[in-house]
Amino acid sequence: MKISISHLNEMKFEAKTEKSSFIINCPEISPIEYFLSGIISCSATDMVLLPKNQGKTVSNLVIDGEVIRNEDFPKKFNTLHLDYSFDSDADDTAASRYVMASLETYCSTINTIRDSVAISYSITHNGTKIRENEKMISGGGSKIDMGNIESCPS
Repeated sequence: MKISISHLNEMKFEAKTEKSSFIINCPEISPIEYFLSGIISCSATDMVLLPKNQGKTVSNLVIDGEVIRNEDFPKKFNTLHLDYSFDSDADDTAASRYVMASLETYCSTINTIRDSVAISYSITHNGTKIRENEKMISGGGSKIDMGNIESCPS
């Protein structure tokens, strides 16, 4: 993976990837907000594709992310809480497994920060809270094999 950032003017930058490009317009959207958006959208793609692999569907997916950062520099993430809310035609056990497979195995961005950030999550499935403030174990993640998924190319 390769990305190139070019200064355009004032606080605007162009990010060029191997496939496309986009504008980073600070302070409209800060780099840290892009970073958190990338973390969450990585898991969101898993939450669509993992059920699809099993002939199931997810709808009304919303993942809210909230971080607590250092107050002083470096203002790194200390904690990250992800709140998953979605409907599906799977049972609660399978719904939980989709989230865990994303967090533990498939989501590269979450697994990149998991050694330095305390991560927790909650799950609301089909309108019912099935997990509340569960904590991820720090470390290298684990392999939860739910097959290959055709997620966004890295």
